[in-house]
Amino acid sequence: MSFASLVDKSYVIVRRDLLTSLRYRAGFSIGLLSAIAEMAAFYYLAHAVGPGFRPDGVDYYPFLLVGTGFYTFLIMGINSFLTTVQEAQQTGTLEVLLTTATPAPVLVCLSAMSSFAGKTLALVFYLAGGLLLFHVPVHLPNFVGCISVFVLSVGIAVAIGIVAAAVQIIVQKGSAVVWLLGSAVWFLTGTLFPVNALPKILQTLSSFIPMTHALSAMRLALLQGASLKALRGELLILAAFCAALLPLSLLLFVYTLRRARIHGTLSFY
Repeated sequence: MSFASLVDKSYVIVRRDLLTSLRYRAGFSIGLLSAIAEMAAFYYLAHAVGPGFRPDGVDYYPFLLVGTGFYTFLIMGINSFLTTVQEAQQTGTLEVLLTTATPAPVLVCLSAMSSFAGKTLALVFYLAGGLLLFHVPVHLPNFVGCISVFVLSVGIAVAIGIVAAAVQIIVQKGSAVVWLLGSAVWFLTGTLFPVNALPKILQTLSSFIPMTHALSAMRLALLQGASLKALRGELLILAAFCAALLPLSLLLFVYTLRRARIHGTLSFY
């Protein structure tokens, strides 16, 4: 597939999703109000805890804001891959789409990445709005570091999202992957409190979860303005996760598609 063809397909999918969003402006307004309410809740929670609690050397409110905002962004991005496959199964279009000249992994990734773009704008609003609205003093962010962490974290989320899509195709239980990350793993990643508050065995387990390093690195770059040298360790870990998970997830997705075609279960959900 040529680069020009890929750009054309990306444009069509983004345009489709943008038009869909414009038709549901009420949903945008509700989401905006929910985000502001959440910011306020975290601000007053941090105020109740008091200024003496400074996890990882930062005030508790920005710690909460970055942790919940960035983690939710990654989980929602992962869920977009699952949603793309589920909707195609429910509408009966999955088998039709897979007969086109565009490779299946590219189709799923393009649809999900369009959703990622919208969620990126929401994340920027959430973080910037939360910090500015409550006049939170922070260091000058290391924007290069933030972008580096963001790109690597998105790569990891894409890999996990593809795994969720593959699980949905093969056993119709892709939502279990998102549930595991959203409900059973989040407390190990330092979303609401520092990882060093956990027992030693859970701290060790936490180090094997890529989101733990993503949140830690983003807080360092965004809230403390850490240099690339200071971020090097976390960036290398994120890069290793990304390099290992992406090709493995694509192989799994292609395998599950081939198996589902053989057994005629592509549209099962």
